[in-house]
Amino acid sequence: MLIHLLLALYLLCVGLLALYALGQAVLLAQYLRLRGRQPAVPAPDEWPLVCVQLPIYNEQHVALRLLKAVTQFDYPRDKLHIQLLDDSTDETPALLAEQVKALRAQGWQIDHLRRASRAGYKAGALAHGLRHTRAAYVAVFDADFVPPPHFLRATLPPLLAEPQVGVVQTAWGHLNADVNWLTRAQRLAVDAHFVIEQTARSRSGWIVPFNGTGGVWRAAAIHAAGGWSDATLTEDCDLSYRAQLAGWRTVYLPHIVVPGELPTTLAAYQQQQARWAQGNTQCLRRLLPHLLRAPMPLGRRLMALHHLCQYLPQPLMLLSLLLLPPLMLAEVPLTFAPLGLISLIPPLFYWFSQQAVADHGWRRLAALPALILVSTGLIVHNSLAVLRGLRGDGGVFERTPKFAEAYRCLNAQTRAAAVRLTALCALYALSTAWIAARHEPWMLPYVGLYAVAFGSVSGAHWWPWK
Repeated sequence: MLIHLLLALYLLCVGLLALYALGQAVLLAQYLRLRGRQPAVPAPDEWPLVCVQLPIYNEQHVALRLLKAVTQFDYPRDKLHIQLLDDSTDETPALLAEQVKALRAQGWQIDHLRRASRAGYKAGALAHGLRHTRAAYVAVFDADFVPPPHFLRATLPPLLAEPQVGVVQTAWGHLNADVNWLTRAQRLAVDAHFVIEQTARSRSGWIVPFNGTGGVWRAAAIHAAGGWSDATLTEDCDLSYRAQLAGWRTVYLPHIVVPGELPTTLAAYQQQQARWAQGNTQCLRRLLPHLLRAPMPLGRRLMALHHLCQYLPQPLMLLSLLLLPPLMLAEVPLTFAPLGLISLIPPLFYWFSQQAVADHGWRRLAALPALILVSTGLIVHNSLAVLRGLRGDGGVFERTPKFAEAYRCLNAQTRAAAVRLTALCALYALSTAWIAARHEPWMLPYVGLYAVAFGSVSGAHWWPWK
């Protein structure tokens, strides 16, 4: 009886993974069908006042670079209001204060806003800044991004031409993609999201998530959707869904690229991915009732659900691995045949996205083994983050560290706990591989991948990837 229950649970995991992969196939098909440059919207006769919000927290290495990029915008200076939303507790405020003083002397309208506490984290800072501007349009940039000079002139026309457009999102580029194998691996994943997924969702009329930076909001849409909220760790996804469920539209401009930094160490990347996994799952739990009741076509609803469930495959993968040893020892016949073809979908994502962003982009696929190892090795920590997201709201917003401080983002106790947990999973996967060699030899490569990935990730925590 117990074996039958375990088998049913295993088949449920495999079936749900297959459904998610099918959703990825739909995205790829829509991208191939609808790709192509979208018509440009004419520029307005007069440009509106725009508030540029720069949320900053202890980012002295990159904050001045961002401020310099914003002051190089090809936009009327009298129509530009810059807000430094500075919650820093280190030397960043002193560095920024000196620069702000110099810029004001040059005629820039710039505010250096400091709060008594970091309440609400990034969402709280953005909401605070919104109360101190009269601009009808608000651009948001994280500290490690460098927007191009033409950014506002390229993104504002869709907002000005269509009153129901609530936000314009642009693509992410990379300032440091070739630093090491980890950043090269991340480039594949990030490009696949912005080239394939975002384009397919936007061109198909589905819900398009805001990515937190490199976008321009209509202030009225923010207010109508209920404003910024710190109820989740992904305030960008939460607000964009609430706005679109309220009837506002999102326009995605893949040809406008805002380069930013990729985490350069595994510790920093793990911290980023865990925050995204927890926050995205919180959005799923909070928004699901509203999504189910929303008056929208079934296909749009299903693809929104597919996006909000994007981190659930990781605990499903982990659970399926945990179920394998008792099933194999009981001589239960197992098969992954239905997943054979759909396992090709992720490589196709990477292929088409790299072909779109670079000449000879296929050469970048050399980083694919590293991406597979890292993505597989982090499913333990991401699965725990998913469980935290299912359990409750809020949480501590830990920003992704930049530059040399990245490896210091996890203290010794946290790093040791992460190593122990992943190392235990590596041993479990290794034992499962030994059982597979005796009972299901054809599964040995699949299980062996987990053992290698968990072992690599647990070992790599002790030194930066070079």
